[in-house]
Amino acid sequence: MATPYTPTVQGTGMRATIQRFGGHLAGMIMPNIGAFIAWGLITALFIPTGWVPNATLAELVGPIITVLLPVLIGYTGGRMVHGQRGAVVGAVATMGVVVGADVPMFLGAMIMGPLGAFVIKQVDRMFADRIKAGFEMLVDNFSAGIVGGVMAILGVLAIGPVVRTITEAAGDVVEWLVHHDLLPLASVLIEPAKVLFLNNAINHGVLTPLGVAESAGVGKSILFMLESNPGPGLGLLLAYMLFGPRALRASTPAAIVIQFFGGIHEIYFPYVLMKPRLILATIAGGAAGILTFLVTGAGLIASPSPGSIFAYFAVTPKGGYFGVIAGIVVAAAVSFAVASALLGFGRKNGDEQAEAEPGGRPEDESATPATETGAQTEAAAGSESVPATKES
Repeated sequence: MATPYTPTVQGTGMRATIQRFGGHLAGMIMPNIGAFIAWGLITALFIPTGWVPNATLAELVGPIITVLLPVLIGYTGGRMVHGQRGAVVGAVATMGVVVGADVPMFLGAMIMGPLGAFVIKQVDRMFADRIKAGFEMLVDNFSAGIVGGVMAILGVLAIGPVVRTITEAAGDVVEWLVHHDLLPLASVLIEPAKVLFLNNAINHGVLTPLGVAESAGVGKSILFMLESNPGPGLGLLLAYMLFGPRALRASTPAAIVIQFFGGIHEIYFPYVLMKPRLILATIAGGAAGILTFLVTGAGLIASPSPGSIFAYFAVTPKGGYFGVIAGIVVAAAVSFAVASALLGFGRKNGDEQAEAEPGGRPEDESATPATETGAQTEAAAGSESVPATKES
């Protein structure tokens, strides 16, 4: 169904299918961007390495990212499929994947929310003409509860093992690339893994231990910068700010501050999930940044936490600032260039405009002049026919 964020797409070809899929992803993420920014601000401010550390307020960080945001996405996705009933079932189904995994399950929410809503939609259709008068509320409530509960159980039992398997496999591949000196290729795996919120598992589970060992021997390590480089995310957000959907341009500067200066990379992940092809931009930016680090011999003495520009400067060895800054700048520039090209440099105004303006305003506005013209034409025709009648 069309929403303010999912414009109606005509046709049945591959292009139309991809546009519909991207529109539905945007429809689940864009209404909740404000919640992501709220989480990013709280995280950047109050975590132990934040701007104004506060242990009490920092307790908000974990529940918001692991529970609230996925449930909001599942709720929104369910609502797109089957209204309020779909939203409720989608939210309950999403709780299954939230509990079943150790990482924020945004992708799981984008699957389980619409899936749960689709199931309850089919159940409602099945019982539409078979419920006796007076039992409608009873059947509606119990059917939603049963479907939501079953979907949540499936999420707990199925998602956990899958996520663990993916995480372990990703870590093994990254470790293999590191040992075989294929560091730029690591971005092909690291950047998609980051968007799926497996970044901490790869960074702290694989890269940081290897980096600590290397830093102890030579005084610095490039491995600390493979995942934490803020450049690719900065370039992507800059492209969104200049060429992205207009509904997002106003919020993007805040996301840039949170990501680049606060080091909260998760703030840009939803922007990639809305348009999955933009993962190519972060991969290209990450690979270019790593290559620059290699050429300039850059490295850090410890893991930057969080991955902000300030944390980078704090753990840069004496005399090593040029290589570190160059790698970040090159990564941001390449990511910006690729993302801008994928966004059409702002020229692809069809889908972007429809996504950006609620209610399909561009179509409504374009239709209004046509309607007025039609009315004027009919009036003119009528006024011409009256004299003709009098003459006869």
